[in-house]
Amino acid sequence: MTETARGSALTAEESAGADAAAPVVALDASALMAPVEANVRLFEELDRLLGAYESVVPAAVLAELDGLRAGNGAEATAASVGADLAARAETVETAESYADDALVELVTEDRVDGVVTNDRPLANRVLEADAPVIGLRGRNTLAITEP
Repeated sequence: MTETARGSALTAEESAGADAAAPVVALDASALMAPVEANVRLFEELDRLLGAYESVVPAAVLAELDGLRAGNGAEATAASVGADLAARAETVETAESYADDALVELVTEDRVDGVVTNDRPLANRVLEADAPVIGLRGRNTLAITEP
């Protein structure tokens, strides 16, 4: 991953610049389930916010989605859709097996420029690690929260 200045890594203006590397964002299960749970067009919203970007999903998040989709009801449906959407991102391995810890690991090791999540405790951990969070703002739009 090329080095980018975290403070500006997730702005569309920087992404559009000729010398700017596309930011890498990690997707949490809550973000991948948001199309069903919150009627969010996840990748369209990321395109709107970031322009060019790369998305990754830790293997631990895929395992979390697999566990959730084994159940019944709306959560299982959302997890199934989330698992399908995760195929649009690169799967990455981490030392951590718990999804939230894996996402924080990616941030602290500078493997990603930010995390997409609707999970408030995880968002707080990511912000404390000095990385931006992309999350639900309003009914069905995403916004960037800087640390």
